[in-house]
Amino acid sequence: MPAHSIEVPVIGTVVGGHAGRLDDYKGGVESIIRLRPEYPVATLKGIEEFSHLQVIWFFSEGSPDDVALHARSPRDNPAWPATGTFVHHNHRRPPRLGTSFPKLLRVDGLDLHVTDLDADDGTPVIDLVAVFREMLPRGVVTQPAWPTEMLENYWAPASDRPQ
Repeated sequence: MPAHSIEVPVIGTVVGGHAGRLDDYKGGVESIIRLRPEYPVATLKGIEEFSHLQVIWFFSEGSPDDVALHARSPRDNPAWPATGTFVHHNHRRPPRLGTSFPKLLRVDGLDLHVTDLDADDGTPVIDLVAVFREMLPRGVVTQPAWPTEMLENYWAPASDRPQ
């Protein structure tokens, strides 16, 4: 019988960067992924040769009570169609995991300096790996129009955020 849940280690923590669970204006913000001290520096050997990382992190500021197992309009905007739980990219999915592809700026010991990581300061990091082009989706990626409309300002510079 398949497992209903698994336990995974936290390999590090996001230091700096975003705070406050904000939806948009995530661009250009630098943060650090700080690996836990029990990981040897050798676990990062060669990673600085890659431009981007794939990072899996835990929506720790959410709660199991936030999980929504039904169709709903993204960001509660009735202009966008109600879609199921596994369409949304947020803390309302059962595992409460996020995936990001930040640009790697530099490595300093167990600190990976990145930009465009959309996880908040203090977020537990579950896994990271160098991005290989060959492992990205093959072929044309398709989607309906509403994600493009909804995310128009997602990667806009944080400095442009309206006050």
